[in-house]
Amino acid sequence: MQFQQLQYFVSVAETRHFTRAAEALHVAQPSLSQQIKALERELGAELFSRARGNIALTDAGEALLPLARRILADADTARLEVQELAQLRRGRVRLGATPSLCTGLLPDILRTFRDAYPGVRLMVEEGGSHDLVRHLARGALDLALVVLPLPSPSPALTTVELLREDLVVVSSPAAPAPGRAGRSVRIADLQDEPLVMFRHGYDLRELTVAACRAAGFEPEFAVEGGEMDAVLGFVRAGLGVAVVPRMVATRAGLGLRVTPLTRPGLHRTVALAHRSDVAPPRAARELQRMLTGHLS
Repeated sequence: MQFQQLQYFVSVAETRHFTRAAEALHVAQPSLSQQIKALERELGAELFSRARGNIALTDAGEALLPLARRILADADTARLEVQELAQLRRGRVRLGATPSLCTGLLPDILRTFRDAYPGVRLMVEEGGSHDLVRHLARGALDLALVVLPLPSPSPALTTVELLREDLVVVSSPAAPAPGRAGRSVRIADLQDEPLVMFRHGYDLRELTVAACRAAGFEPEFAVEGGEMDAVLGFVRAGLGVAVVPRMVATRAGLGLRVTPLTRPGLHRTVALAHRSDVAPPRAARELQRMLTGHLS
């Protein structure tokens, strides 16, 4: 008894037609009929009644049908389980993240994932939340770390909130401390500070500019258009101050003064997004589990 024979038998049993079953399986009808006859010889019983062109299951066929379906389902399950294990040995994960998250959040988690699954290729794409959502929607990414709320919410995406992070003001220790005696900074205090500003499309740019306008002023840019590493470098050089996530400021290390914002301050919500209509590959689901566990 062969799996192929069982597949042919189940298809004929469900369609009650040899030709339609052969078309559904993309095989020649004579070949399908021969395999059914071989199965009947193996079992020692006819499986179909072919009287007057009508195809019906015999008692033997009725007895075999649920068993054949179970055998085929078990074979599919076994194949999927093995494929998923193989994905953890030599799969790939396509992860999108905003540049600030690549700098502050991902290094430690990706190192842990790499240690656990050295055969999995990690492909990271940096971009703003708007671009990452677009790449997810067209299937170019498996997962994406984005900042909520999304610029254009999509019902085709599932998002899971991971953390709510404070934003802080970073400045050069060689420059006067921003704010009141260096203990905290109000948004209004930034009116008197030249800002080192991210490029257009950066979530942090939109958030900072919106907060300044809500406080009644248009921010002054000392320099703009940089990515995260460039912005931190410009701040170290004393060109101005910048508003960045606390996690980034902490990881950036020496050469920066970190000053909190006066309550209620500014915050951002980080979420993990994936397509709702397509399950991420096994390796991506494992990274998803690590991210959720690390930040819960």
